[in-house]
Amino acid sequence: MPIRLRPAFSARPVLITTLLSSLMLAAPVTMSATAGPVVASKKADLGFAQIKTSFLNALWQQDPDMAMAAGRYQDANKLILPSQATRDAYVAFADNWLAQLAKVDAEALSAKEQTDLALIRNYLNAARWYLTQFREFEWNPSQHNIAGSFDAILNTDFAPKAKRVQVAIQRLQAVPAYYAAAKASIKNPTVEHTRLAIKQSAGATSVLLELEKAAAKEKLNEKDKQALQDGLKNARVAVTDYVQFLETLEKNLDPATARSFRIGKDLYEGKFTADIQSSLTAEQTYQRALKARDEAHNNMEKLADQLWEKTMGGQAKPVDRVKKIAMVIDKLSEKHVAAKDLYPEIRRQLPQLEKWIREHDLVSLDLKKPLVVRETPEYQRGVTVASIEAPGIFRPNDKTYYNVTPFDGQPAEQIESTLREYNHWVLQILNIHEAIPGHYTQLQHANKSPSVIKTLFGNGAMIEGWAVYSERMMLESGYGDNTPEMWLMYYKWNLRAVCNTILDYQVHVLGMTEAEAKDFLTNQAFQTKAESDGKWLRVQYTSVQLTSYFSGYSEILEFREQLKKQQGDKFKLKQFHEQFLSYGSAPVGMIKKLMLKDTGK
Repeated sequence: MPIRLRPAFSARPVLITTLLSSLMLAAPVTMSATAGPVVASKKADLGFAQIKTSFLNALWQQDPDMAMAAGRYQDANKLILPSQATRDAYVAFADNWLAQLAKVDAEALSAKEQTDLALIRNYLNAARWYLTQFREFEWNPSQHNIAGSFDAILNTDFAPKAKRVQVAIQRLQAVPAYYAAAKASIKNPTVEHTRLAIKQSAGATSVLLELEKAAAKEKLNEKDKQALQDGLKNARVAVTDYVQFLETLEKNLDPATARSFRIGKDLYEGKFTADIQSSLTAEQTYQRALKARDEAHNNMEKLADQLWEKTMGGQAKPVDRVKKIAMVIDKLSEKHVAAKDLYPEIRRQLPQLEKWIREHDLVSLDLKKPLVVRETPEYQRGVTVASIEAPGIFRPNDKTYYNVTPFDGQPAEQIESTLREYNHWVLQILNIHEAIPGHYTQLQHANKSPSVIKTLFGNGAMIEGWAVYSERMMLESGYGDNTPEMWLMYYKWNLRAVCNTILDYQVHVLGMTEAEAKDFLTNQAFQTKAESDGKWLRVQYTSVQLTSYFSGYSEILEFREQLKKQQGDKFKLKQFHEQFLSYGSAPVGMIKKLMLKDTGK
């Protein structure tokens, strides 16, 4: 499940507002063989620290939305337009800073500063690539939505509520110009993203209503009252006009001739390199995932054999192992919470996970940081079942939201299918992944990292990889009593990460059809109809992000096993976790180099 930094803007010129896809460079990160604590110049490090400060100050000015995502709300009253002028200015900004950073002598820096330099360059190069090559603003209308920023302003305690309402009122005045620029940006959109944009635009209307209600509780002066009244009226007209524009587009789009949501091999490899920052190519990662799927099936068959008599009684085992595994999973999935108990059960489990972590001394937790389980905001729905929405690095004590999409309006059959997917065992693993010790815990550590750069330009594969790794680590520690039921459901869940990679590559590069995708998900990943339907929607709306889970997980696990072999009895699991998380949300390969250097290996 994805993690996003608040606010979840979808219309930004450079999409760092979510860690769904971290913007990283196409070039590999390299570190000088001679740069280290002994040789590195402290003077060079101090000089580069000043450059970083200047860069960040310039970045906040250039991109107030990104500043908000990081927790800086000084310019939150400014709504940046998704216009060509904005994009041109961003490319010029990137070119200017790349030229300045080219003058920095990387070999004179310490290893940690070298990686910060590489990350800034990576970000700027990726920004150029997204704006000049990928050009999603032309074909994905769902990028253009004001809801996330207004939601963040109203629900983040960066100032008294009255002040936040004033900021929102000021921002409100630019909404008509925003949607005018959005319409001008859209060229040859995909059918799928157009439909998603229509659906999510309802969230903009609901956020405007939230602003109106919040303002009614404050004592506004006459000027602000008039600005609010006029702003809301004009904004609602603009949103309605944008939706009508999209609906007209959709009617005129022929699915047979419109742009495909499939991005193709060249863009896929480029985006994979930019987002994932792996030592492998997308195709190599795909091949690794195919092998991992077969290994998972082998383990699941053994567990299904153990559970057969307990679950299926005297029924004859099918010869086909996939069918046998599926039958056991299907029987076990009957055990799940009632729909009305889903949110209470999630809230009930979180303290239990905290207790397990403390008792087994697996990783440090900060229980003072608030975690709020809530319904997914309307403007974010339609892509995932659950997600974590985290505060920026400069506001680490703000609430972290655990978003779970409600069952509103769903038929009983679909609700039951979803509950079977998130059954008694899988729901526990979901909470491990999203919360403790997964995303929620990892972000707590990231926000304590001494490197703002490593946290700000977080790598999606590391973030998702840690969450997937934490699932395995918890079961290895004995969570779930090592029952075959828990391990079978773990492998079923882990297959999601593996099969996400296979699915994403086959759909976007190899042209897998909807029927083939759903057959693959139900018969090889053992997912329910509701889950496979949702995943098909997601793979149409996104690209590459689905590979981040397996890519990051496999690299983290491989590195841990490498250290265990090297250190022998000296290896301490908690120490590994603490040190690994201390570098912020940097790419796994970068963390590996820093850890090996710091431990003298």
